Amino acid sequence: MSRASSTHAKHLDLETRMRLVGIREEDLLEDFIRGSGPGGQKINKTSSAVQIKHLPSGIVVSCQDGRSQVHNRQLARQLLVEKLEALRESQKLAKRQAIEKRRRQERKPPRKAQESRLQEKKHRASRLQNRRKED
Repeated sequence: MSRASSTHAKHLDLETRMRLVGIREEDLLEDFIRGSGPGGQKINKTSSAVQIKHLPSGIVVSCQDGRSQVHNRQLARQLLVEKLEALRESQKLAKRQAIEKRRRQERKPPRKAQESRLQEKKHRASRLQNRRKED
């Protein structure tokens, strides 16, 4: 597989993942900023760092891993997709846990637990009765 076809395949894969998560290009605010760190004059003159904001969720991702703006755009989109996938997964998990908690709370207690609780109640009631008889 040539490098161009590999890059094209990665791009299509990223577009598919974006569609599955529900990210539209219209929902993205993209800024190109100058990078920072080592690199000398070149880094100070080019705006190769990319910052993407997903407007519906408010998530901001910035990337400055490569020298190329195109490469950084691709990486920033991948990071955004991963963050949104993780966010959705945590929301699903929280929802499942809430449902499970509600189910456990509404569940009828085991028969043995009910019987022991009832015996304890009867025992307390009889002790109270005995105290009243003594008075």
